[in-house]
Amino acid sequence: MVFLIMMDQHISIEQVIVMTKPSKIIGGFFSLELPNKSEYHQHAVHLNSARYALEYVLRVRHYNKIYLPAYLCDSVLQPIKRLGVTPIFYPIDARFAPVLDRDSQPDTCLYYVNYFGVNGRNVHDVCRTNDRVIIDNTQAFFERPIAHADTLYSARKFFGVPDGGYLYTDAKERIALERDPSYYRCDALLKQMDMGSASAEALFQQNEHYLDSCGMHAMARTTQRILTSIDYARVRAVRNANFRFLHEHIGKYNQLQTDFRDVNGPLCYPFLIDRGSQLKQVLIEQGIYTDDFWEETASRIPADRFEHHLVENLAALPIDQRYGQAEMQVIAQVVQNFIRR
Repeated sequence: MVFLIMMDQHISIEQVIVMTKPSKIIGGFFSLELPNKSEYHQHAVHLNSARYALEYVLRVRHYNKIYLPAYLCDSVLQPIKRLGVTPIFYPIDARFAPVLDRDSQPDTCLYYVNYFGVNGRNVHDVCRTNDRVIIDNTQAFFERPIAHADTLYSARKFFGVPDGGYLYTDAKERIALERDPSYYRCDALLKQMDMGSASAEALFQQNEHYLDSCGMHAMARTTQRILTSIDYARVRAVRNANFRFLHEHIGKYNQLQTDFRDVNGPLCYPFLIDRGSQLKQVLIEQGIYTDDFWEETASRIPADRFEHHLVENLAALPIDQRYGQAEMQVIAQVVQNFIRR
């Protein structure tokens, strides 16, 4: 039922809602004006974050044991610990492939991360050779899921939203979820627009802490509305172009053995050199922010392993849709100057 509101009457929106309780109101004050497009993952289960997408899988699959890469963000461990699932860590080789012998018990699964969004071939290999797989595509938003592999995604790693995760699963069991509104957690995004990233950092961290403890919910309507306004084809094209530009200009220095020829809107350009920790400091001094993947894992990784080299020396260079060739040229120049000195 739709109700029309004559704005010259002395009736507030709240009064109309109380009087009519309509499903939709026409008129009233304006909201943000966003384009109406389609969500990229519109057919997935919509949750409030990727970590809760993992919790959803663990609940509906009733897993008791999970094999995880030691090189992994600690936020992944939150639902595992909360549900009492036993984690077993495995190493990865220089091509980011898992190195393990796992048991095939029906209550056990294998968790694999599509690192930086450039390890799609490993994802296919893992799914082909293993049953009961969970694929972490939080760094590979544009990669489509593989049939029968539970696959999770993060909206927040790629777009300006306060929360948001997606899950593909063919599990028959489903969990009824309540929505957790996100409008009151958009302040970091709005303050960043008004006053810059530095001024909004504290608010961003507050939202991070909230997501650590808020529990599993359906994706907020505000978040979903933002995600229906995005030109995903443009975002992917910009990320691909920026990635290729950096690889063309500094790829010869990159120690990673990953095949970078066929990218699909990756998270970043992963750049590994022996003095990577120093390079990251130089980049920060030049106003170029690089994510750390992941300092907290050092305690569970021996110093002589490949992953420890990644923790110390991998620079995740930004390539996202906010930037173009001019910014990529700046990054490439800083890296080249550092290597030549």
